[in-house]
Amino acid sequence: MTDTGPHFELRQGVRRICADFPDEYWRRCEADHAFPWAFYEAFADAGWVGVAIPAEFGGGGAGITEASILLEEIAASGACLNGCSAIHLSVFGMNPVVKHGSDWMKATYLPRVASGELHVSFGVTEPDAGTDTTNISTRATKVEGGYRVRGRKIWNSKGDIAEKCLLLARTTPLADVSKRTDGMTLFLIDMKVPEIGIEPIPKLGRNAVTSCEVSFDDAFVSDADVVGEVGRGFKQLIDGLNPERILLAAEALGIGRVAVQRAVAYANDRVVFGRPIGKNQGISFPLADAHMRLRAAEMMIREASARYDAGLPCGEEANSAKYLAADAAFQAADHAIQTYGGMGYATEYDVERYWREARLIRIAPISQEMVLNYVAEHVLGLPRSY
Repeated sequence: MTDTGPHFELRQGVRRICADFPDEYWRRCEADHAFPWAFYEAFADAGWVGVAIPAEFGGGGAGITEASILLEEIAASGACLNGCSAIHLSVFGMNPVVKHGSDWMKATYLPRVASGELHVSFGVTEPDAGTDTTNISTRATKVEGGYRVRGRKIWNSKGDIAEKCLLLARTTPLADVSKRTDGMTLFLIDMKVPEIGIEPIPKLGRNAVTSCEVSFDDAFVSDADVVGEVGRGFKQLIDGLNPERILLAAEALGIGRVAVQRAVAYANDRVVFGRPIGKNQGISFPLADAHMRLRAAEMMIREASARYDAGLPCGEEANSAKYLAADAAFQAADHAIQTYGGMGYATEYDVERYWREARLIRIAPISQEMVLNYVAEHVLGLPRSY
């Protein structure tokens, strides 16, 4: 968040690219529901899309710490989730492949992800299961040379443009496993086939990046596209979920930063009753409070990413970072709208867009309530409540 420190050059490099994509660009992408191709290609050409992919596969070889700073700065430029969501699945979504994929899978797909050529979506959530991941009903049935997949997924970001989907499906029925987390397998399934139907979901915000409902009607996936060990997909998925929590927290931090910056500038410039409105404590105190909450969330993000990069357990830290940053960002965006008053409701000032996108992070990729469930059970040792 600061302009000094070991990642100063990384922040400056990201800011230089983002400077070519002002607020007007993001307003237009949002209004037109248009994927930000020029932005995506600029970051792919600069090598940022593959920042966390190992160097041997054409990536930057950096950690989740660097990836989190990359996405924080993108969000803080005013691109917010529309900018981050264009690339973040390439940053964290393939982490299970990096850790568990075969040598062939890594050599085949990772260089294409790092170059920006290959788009991947994330197929975990289902209409009926929601965050109850062990209760998914999408089934992969073994056939010669691979599997046939039947079922539905929902909220697949970039499902309409993705060539592949990192898909979690049951290969053993829930009734036949001793642990609910057993019997699920990860696949990299082809998306551009007739057996897969893709429908965009109309939604409140982040409309430059489509969220889709995806149906699988006996879609084939080859044995070569199984990620890791059959039946252990849930455990392998965790290598994507903790980075996802950390990176979404960083994106929330960036949204909160730009919201506070815009509100402070407006509060200094807007004169009412002969004085800048920023002189009024009713304006200045909420913004000061928002700033401090964002800084506190930033510290948890840094701890979580440092632990992940060091190979240490980080479930508590990753979930806490997401929880704290999501609340801090939404509060900051809400105060920004209040600072602008009626003009905060107008799209030309952008803070309403920040508010809509910050609201999303309080329910996705996991709700605040599910984070509280996790901390209560796994950190405090309280009885499971769900």
